[in-house]
Amino acid sequence: MNAGRDQIDPRSRKQAADRVETLRAEIRHHNYRYYVLDDPEISDAEYDRFMRDLEALEEAWPDLVTPDSPTQRVGATPASELATYRRALPMLSLANAMDLQEVTEWQARVYRGLDVDPSEDREVDLTAEPKFDGAAVELVYRDGALEVGATRGDGETGEEITSNVRTIRNVPLRLRDPGRGGPGIPALVDVRGEVLMLRKDFEQLNRRRAAAGENVFANPRNSAAGSLRQLDPRVTAERPLLFYAYGIGRLEGLGEGPGRHSEILETLKAWGFSVADRWIVSPHLEEIQGFYEEALADREKRGYEADGLVLKVQPLNQEV
Repeated sequence: MNAGRDQIDPRSRKQAADRVETLRAEIRHHNYRYYVLDDPEISDAEYDRFMRDLEALEEAWPDLVTPDSPTQRVGATPASELATYRRALPMLSLANAMDLQEVTEWQARVYRGLDVDPSEDREVDLTAEPKFDGAAVELVYRDGALEVGATRGDGETGEEITSNVRTIRNVPLRLRDPGRGGPGIPALVDVRGEVLMLRKDFEQLNRRRAAAGENVFANPRNSAAGSLRQLDPRVTAERPLLFYAYGIGRLEGLGEGPGRHSEILETLKAWGFSVADRWIVSPHLEEIQGFYEEALADREKRGYEADGLVLKVQPLNQEV
């Protein structure tokens, strides 16, 4: 297997290439089961065996290595500085509502903006989902493969952190194709979401740092944001980061695409992303208030930090 390129047996290389693709598909499947579904099918030892087999094949056949291979999560050399990334569509900030009265006033503005009269039974559905307390990032996928990762920055311009986001275990290096009946793989898509640390992982990280005589981090959000901006991706890889997707920017090559925000969340989930564990769709603020109070009561049970709800107009073709 260590023969030079001029000594390659074409049949052996074909067998190696087939085995490489089989192993990659197997590893991606088990990453999805473990990191997204939290329902692993194999032991850690079996998973490690798949990775070792893939690493051995790629070492023997370097021309088979691709950027989206599971072995390439960590491998980039440290950067001297983070490059500037200007996105095609801005990542807008959220407007705040501090109580039910302010939410009611916002909903009234939505109805006025859509020229809808709720008294005529033309109510507008809203999606309510947890507001993750982490660091906002955008991941750009071209033909299903991760091409760019960038921080939000000022919304229009951020920092390019592709090598760092590749180290995050639940970030798909290649979009999962759910097969027949699924959304398909777009030619281009900007996936937006939040990088964070689960509360238990943050506490464990601080215990390790304290034991090593290092400074502990103040909170999961700052720790996640700082981890993303490391110049050495090997440092980022040591931090227990996770990515939760919540939206899409550009979307090309997928027909009409999702028509409702809840369909975006389902599409992101089908592509292999972690999303909020629960959301509701309703035009009624009383129901959304109940969901909010339930989320507050369950706050300690949730593994991640959330600081409120995000409300979005469900039909995507509506301009408010």
